[in-house]
Amino acid sequence: MIGGGRMRRSRRRKIWLLSLLLCACLPLCAQDALPKPSRALLALPDCDTLLAYGQRTDTVSVPCLSFPAAFRQIGVNRLEDEAGVLKPFWEKLRLAKLGVSSDTIRIVHVGDSHIRGHIFPRTTGERMQQAFGTLSYTDFGINGAFCISFTRPDRVEEIAGLHPDLLILSFGTNESHNRRYNATSHYRQMDDLVRMLRAKLHDVPLLMTTPPGAYESFRQRGRRRTYQINPRTPIAVHAIRKYADENGLAVWDLYEVAGGMRRACLNWQEAGLMRPDHVHYMPEGYRLQGELFYQALIKGYNEYVEY
Repeated sequence: MIGGGRMRRSRRRKIWLLSLLLCACLPLCAQDALPKPSRALLALPDCDTLLAYGQRTDTVSVPCLSFPAAFRQIGVNRLEDEAGVLKPFWEKLRLAKLGVSSDTIRIVHVGDSHIRGHIFPRTTGERMQQAFGTLSYTDFGINGAFCISFTRPDRVEEIAGLHPDLLILSFGTNESHNRRYNATSHYRQMDDLVRMLRAKLHDVPLLMTTPPGAYESFRQRGRRRTYQINPRTPIAVHAIRKYADENGLAVWDLYEVAGGMRRACLNWQEAGLMRPDHVHYMPEGYRLQGELFYQALIKGYNEYVEY
């Protein structure tokens, strides 16, 4: 009986100690489990996650764009700026977005007939104005222009007189349309223009774009005019990208975004967005190019702000 009493007291002591431990742990166990992050907020395509939480006021929502059904094998729509030459421009946009600066930000877009037609650059400009307010976007295009068309002191002075905070250069269609096109000569011509511009606009970031793609035409005796994809466009695109990379310019590769060597021309043509001359574009085509450029600019701006 005595041994049995000891065993019962020992068992009661163990139960009492276990109860104390359970009581000590009870407040921790009673707390609600921490909620898991929403899957929707973890994976927002082309969207600043902090903006989604309402914690940022300096980012801009990236527009979601839909390509026509005919478009296939499209590329990633982004600016390339390994040297970070656009950082001063992004900072001016950020200060404008926050309301810290009321200075007008000036973008000047120079180029050939694609720019002279106004629809492409003005689509981008209107969207940028909506996003940042105090911003002007001036297009300066010449029909049939090569980049060397602007290597004249009067035209360089005219561009400098616009006091750009960002200067965009859009050439390549007419250079590559020449069947005697030479990439080395094209490279030198770009260098001549950029050197003249930098002499007047020392600290202004420069951004180059590539041509969207074009066909060339043939007419054989007694036959209708036929068209084939210009095989020199990708060579000109490579020369533009190479020049930008080697000389500290940012670049936006519209040709690659639209499908590159395999699909760019076919995508535009099959979607009914090219004019009958197979070089220029319908208004809807230029508007899509302007929207794409705006989307790429906003992506680049948000990347700067976030990091």
